[in-house]
Amino acid sequence: MTTKNYHELIEDRIFIGGADDVKDVLKDEKVDVVYDLRAESPNADSEYNRIHSPIVDDEANQEESIKKSIDQVVKDYNEGKNIYFHCQGGSNRTGTVAIGTLLSLGKASTIEEAEGIAKNARPKINVKTEMKEALKKIYHNG
Repeated sequence: MTTKNYHELIEDRIFIGGADDVKDVLKDEKVDVVYDLRAESPNADSEYNRIHSPIVDDEANQEESIKKSIDQVVKDYNEGKNIYFHCQGGSNRTGTVAIGTLLSLGKASTIEEAEGIAKNARPKINVKTEMKEALKKIYHNG
């Protein structure tokens, strides 16, 4: 049995990880859409349903791009799609969108609770301060 480097955020529906895990997720899971959160990623054609939804790492004022990514994931989830989203390593931007997704879907009521759920699903999540500040602006809670 192979070890999975990606993780389930919401069982059988939302998967999270890094860029190197896309092929494994597509092979092993029934994923309808893949969100690439990397700003540094080329917006190239791919053999799968890939949506480039860039969030720039280490920048302030990321609320708009973060909210757009979260809203797209939540919309697809509510339409019954199975989703994989990733940044390069699957810790900062992926964690940020995971926290927002959990909050938007009502699976958590605070950023801290959502972060705990996300870290439980993927222990390497490490959301940087500027991303947490953006989440606080979007969700108006601590």
